[in-house]
Amino acid sequence: MSPWDRRGTVAGMTADYRARRQALRDTARAAEADVDAVLITNLTNIRYLTGFTGSNAALWVDLADTAEREASTVIATDGRYRTQVGEQVPDLRAHLARAAARGLVEATEPGTRRLGYESHVVTVDEHRSLQAAAEHIELVRLPGLVEKLREVKDEDEIRALHAACAAADAALAQLIDDGGLRPGRTEREVGRELEFLMFAHGAEAVSFETIVAAGPNSAVPHHRPTRAVLRAGDFVKLDFGAVVDGYHSDMTRTYVLGTPAHWQREIYELVQRAQEAGRAALAPDMPAAAVDAAARSLIDDAGYGELFAHGLGHGVGLEIHEAPGIGAGASGSIPGSAVVTVEPGVYLAGRGGVRIEDTLVVRAGGPELLTMTPRELTAI
Repeated sequence: MSPWDRRGTVAGMTADYRARRQALRDTARAAEADVDAVLITNLTNIRYLTGFTGSNAALWVDLADTAEREASTVIATDGRYRTQVGEQVPDLRAHLARAAARGLVEATEPGTRRLGYESHVVTVDEHRSLQAAAEHIELVRLPGLVEKLREVKDEDEIRALHAACAAADAALAQLIDDGGLRPGRTEREVGRELEFLMFAHGAEAVSFETIVAAGPNSAVPHHRPTRAVLRAGDFVKLDFGAVVDGYHSDMTRTYVLGTPAHWQREIYELVQRAQEAGRAALAPDMPAAAVDAAARSLIDDAGYGELFAHGLGHGVGLEIHEAPGIGAGASGSIPGSAVVTVEPGVYLAGRGGVRIEDTLVVRAGGPELLTMTPRELTAI
């Protein structure tokens, strides 16, 4: 008798999750590691492959090239999620164990010789525990397989990302229309109101702690909001995002409170031109470093290259930062249907800084903008 505690039926399956698991099998085989199964322990990757959203899980993906491969694919979690796993993953067998990954390995039926695992997330202690649980299995490093699959978004994912971006756009528009971005308020007050408005416009969570950086603080790329007071003449940089159906948006806009000074116009217009160049360079199979260079070269030529100290962008999806990365040292190309940010910046220490960021879908006919808030210099 199988040691697995069987739950669910194939009838509840959505085609997307089954297709994603098959894509993982194909990718694992292409790695030529000669493994019999792959153990997934990253919770985000498990959600991508099954739809399960609990805080404790592991997934055993059988690589057998037979009709029974789904029947041999198993998700493990603990008793707190007995009902949830049955509802969210009705098509796979479920194994209940507090130590989910070890429980799967311990319950392995004879015949598994080599097991691929996510070596980029498994700790040394976890590896020792897995190896002790099944001495007959050889553990084989297979890092980043699911992350690579996640780079290319399907249309359901893009719809969720579009909704997340729309929630952020609507929240920012309401903040400004209601007079919430004004001298006298603190960075924290503005940030908390913007987060509240994202929830009001359909977000289930915020992508990260909202960045509100005013005056000299705007020159700090990832400044955390403080009790600093917004003042007339300040740059105010807002970097924020909403989560819808697990998918994140990411957008940065920089405003001036009052009439912009000459130096503010100069660096804003430079960053705006660089951002436009970076967006225009996005295309399927374009080298990521070349996209970065399209924007960075303008800032370099203007003499501000040392003040643009971060990459041009990154992938977004189930995580706020995921592959592909777009930077001067990036390797590889950007696939079609990837969803990425383009976010150049120039930061003058002690004075102020500008970043303009959008979330876009990489399309053959040109990138599709998901964040729609205007990016022209705006005085408030």
